Amino acid sequence: MLPSAELHLHLEGTLEPSTILELAERNRVRLPYADVDELAARYEFADLQAFLDLYYANMATLRTAQDFADMTDAYLTRAAAAGVVHAEVFVDPQAHTSRGVALSEVLDGVGTALAAAPSVHGISTGLIPCVLRDHSAADAMAMLDGVLRSGAPVLGLGLDSAEVGHPPSAFTEVFDRAGAEGLHRVAHAGEEGPPSYVWEALDLLGAERIDHGVRSLEDGDLVARLVRQRTPLTVCPLSNLRLRVVDDLAEHPLPEMMRRGLVVTVNSDDPAYFGGYLDDNMAALRGSCGIDDDAAEVLARNSVEAAFLDDARKRELLARIDAAVTGARPRN
Repeated sequence: MLPSAELHLHLEGTLEPSTILELAERNRVRLPYADVDELAARYEFADLQAFLDLYYANMATLRTAQDFADMTDAYLTRAAAAGVVHAEVFVDPQAHTSRGVALSEVLDGVGTALAAAPSVHGISTGLIPCVLRDHSAADAMAMLDGVLRSGAPVLGLGLDSAEVGHPPSAFTEVFDRAGAEGLHRVAHAGEEGPPSYVWEALDLLGAERIDHGVRSLEDGDLVARLVRQRTPLTVCPLSNLRLRVVDDLAEHPLPEMMRRGLVVTVNSDDPAYFGGYLDDNMAALRGSCGIDDDAAEVLARNSVEAAFLDDARKRELLARIDAAVTGARPRN
C-alpha cells in the first residue's frame, strides 16, 4: 500500500461494533442489541437512509471528550497501518449537540487525538466539521458559529447526511460565511443525488472538493468542467457497494472516471459500517476493477495533491510515494 492521504472519512463511521458496546457499557447507554453479533447483523443496508438510521442510533454511546478522543485515536491507529500519512477527517457536531452533548466535548476530544497524531502515528491531520443537510440552514449556521467561537483548529466546512431532497443550495449563506472566515469548503454531492447537486456545490457553496461525485459521469459538461478545473472527487468504493450505489464492485465507475481525466481519490467513508479501511478499499479495487500498480500510484498522488496542505508537506509526501514506488520495482 503506497503512502496516501485520506480525505473522506467520518469519524463516527469508524465505531466498530465492539467499541460501540464498550462505550455503551462505559456510559450506561441501553442499546437494542445484546452483543456484537446481533449488532453486526444489522450492517446490511438497502440505501443511504437505512445506514444513517443505524449510524445515528449508535452515536448515542458517545458522551464525553474521552469517548471522542478514544474513537479518533482508534481510527488513526488503523489508518497508519493502512498507509495513511495525512488524514482530513469529518465530524458531525449537530448529531451530538442535538442530543445534549456539548460542542466542547466533541471538539476537545477529537482535537486532543488529532494534535497527538503526528508524534504518535506519524500522520498529519485536519478537522472538517460537517453540516447535516437534513437539518435547517439556521441550525447549520448556529453550529458554524459555535465552532468558530470555540477557537478549535478546524480546516474547513463540509456538507453530508441524507442527500436526496436536500440540495446544496439550501446552505449557500452558511458556506459563504465559512469562506469569509478562511475555511476550505467541501460537499457530498452526486452519490445518490443528481449531477445538478454537484453543480450547486461548486457554484453556490464554493466547494473545492466533491465528496463521492460518482454520478458526475451522467453529465458530459460537468465532467469537462471537473477535468478542466481539476476538482478532486473523493470516491469511496466499498461504501458505494454497501449502499447499493453500485450492485457489483466490478461495475464501479472509478476506472472510467480515471480514463476520462477526473482527479479521483480513494477513501473509506464509514469503514466500520462498509467493510473496509483505505487499504481494504484499494485491495478490493485491485481485485474487482483491474486497478494496477500504475493506477494505484496515480490515486496516491491525487490524494496528496487534493489535500489542503502547504506545498512543503505535499512535496514531502510525494517524495515518500516516489521512494515507495522505486522500492517496489523489481531490480534487473
